[in-house]
Amino acid sequence: MTEVTLMTEAQVAATAKPHLPDAQTVTAVTHWTDRLFSFRVTRPQSLRFRSGEFVMIGLMGDNGKPLLRAYSIASPAWDEELEFYSIKVPDGPLTSKLQHIQVGDEIILRPKPVGTLVHDALLPGKRIYFLSTGTGFAPFASLLREPETYEKYEQVIMMHTCREVAELEYGRQLVESLKDDPLIGEMVGDKLKYYPTTTRESFHHMGRVTDNLSSGKVFADLGLPPMNPEDDRAMVCGSLAFNVDVKAILEGFGLVEGANSDPRQFVVEKAFVGDGI
Repeated sequence: MTEVTLMTEAQVAATAKPHLPDAQTVTAVTHWTDRLFSFRVTRPQSLRFRSGEFVMIGLMGDNGKPLLRAYSIASPAWDEELEFYSIKVPDGPLTSKLQHIQVGDEIILRPKPVGTLVHDALLPGKRIYFLSTGTGFAPFASLLREPETYEKYEQVIMMHTCREVAELEYGRQLVESLKDDPLIGEMVGDKLKYYPTTTRESFHHMGRVTDNLSSGKVFADLGLPPMNPEDDRAMVCGSLAFNVDVKAILEGFGLVEGANSDPRQFVVEKAFVGDGI
């Protein structure tokens, strides 16, 4: 049920007259399911960020004050626009409104990117695991299109779990497009191993990220050795419960959590936008 709306450059120029504080103009909207959508907006010329970081975006609330939430930037640092991937929450303070945005509308974007899912927060390694559920895929949509990812690692393993197959479509299409990407297509080559799974609807790979890591199934399916702190690095983005569970599993493999100021073997994004937004 994918629905896509796009905006021409002329239309962007004609409508890009900021009325909201830190306003940016919506240039494209795609509704992937009745619960998931993505959108693109103009990028402030002064905005610099590292692939994997997030910014605060939002709309004006009913009280006339900005209603903002943290959203990972799903587009890579080299993209001329900014892309975001969001859940729809019917009674969510922000997404109940945000899900109805259309091309030409404005959103508020605070141009101060931050976050832990950046390459600088990890020590050098051979393999990197991107571990996500739902819209936690967003920062990895950025990192999968970042040349540095393939310059630094011999193998890139993208694990993404959703309840139903349709909820994987945003990620599937993005991964599929990488081989033809004029900037990184040749770099990606056979380095990327994509491992999508479902938890409710029947699919060729099923099970939670946590279960597939703990059981070793993902290693067996992809022909990889079990995780070890010498070779493997990981980034984690999902619900709070998911983050806590995956952190414990990674630590069980001997990996240590790092940060921008203290690079180690894995990092967790604690500002993920989840249910209730």
